[in-house]
Amino acid sequence: MVNDIVADLITRIRNANCVKAEGVLVLRTKLTVSIVKILKEEGFIDHLEEVDIPVKHQKVANKYLLLSLKYKGVKQKPYITALKRISKPGLRVYVSKSNIPKVLGGIGIAVISTSKGLMTDRKARIEGIGGEVLCYIW
Repeated sequence: MVNDIVADLITRIRNANCVKAEGVLVLRTKLTVSIVKILKEEGFIDHLEEVDIPVKHQKVANKYLLLSLKYKGVKQKPYITALKRISKPGLRVYVSKSNIPKVLGGIGIAVISTSKGLMTDRKARIEGIGGEVLCYIW
C-alpha cells in the first residue's frame, strides 16, 4: 500500500524516463488523474489511458493509468528532465498568491493544489490564489 501517492507517481515517471520506457503504469486516483492531465496539457506526456488489472483473490480489479512518455531526437532525450516533490506528508509547503514560485524562470511548472483544484503556477498567478506546492516539473 502506498502512503504518498504523489511521490509514487513522481518516482514511477522518473524511473521510466531513466530507462527510456515507452509507458508507465500509475495507480488511478483523483489526485493522480489531475496531475497527469496537467502533464498532458503542458506537453510532457503523449497520451494516457485507463487500464483495469485484476488482482488475485479479489473480485474488483485495480484501476491504473497507462502513461505514454514523450522523447525527442535520435538519442531519445525525455521531455521531462526532472521531477521534484516539494510538499511532503511530514512537511507541507504552502504559498500565498504573491509567493508562487517560478520553476527555472518559467521553463518548468509547479503543480499547486488550490481551493479551485490542481493547477500550474502560471494559472494560479492568473487566478490570484495560493495553495500547497505539490511538485516541480521541468
